[in-house]
Amino acid sequence: MARILVAEDEPDVRTFVVRALGGAGHEVSGVGDGSDALEALTRAREANRPHDLLLTDILMPVMDGVSLALLASRDAPALRIMLMTGYSGQRERAHGLDAIIHDILLKPFTLDELVTRVAAVLEGKTA
Repeated sequence: MARILVAEDEPDVRTFVVRALGGAGHEVSGVGDGSDALEALTRAREANRPHDLLLTDILMPVMDGVSLALLASRDAPALRIMLMTGYSGQRERAHGLDAIIHDILLKPFTLDELVTRVAAVLEGKTA
């Protein structure tokens, strides 16, 4: 299956997402903010074990998900990127980033919705 990095500052949400995607057979790790995510992506790439998908919250401390997506896509153009947010107004922050953002998942979401949408992005289908 896929190697997935989850960047989410809310520990309960991060744990849920990591467990759900791990249960679907993916190799998943989680971090609490965008700067930690950027470091994890870089380390994995340098170890020749790049991630297939970055699933990041939009609103996070230190570095938000939009900034993270822009930097991650610059460094790894083949990386698939999904955003998630609990604030529908935040979807607008991703406007114009269709070339790098493959889907935006609105919280709250169900386990089935999460797994299905991630599978679609990994298969090259966009929402």
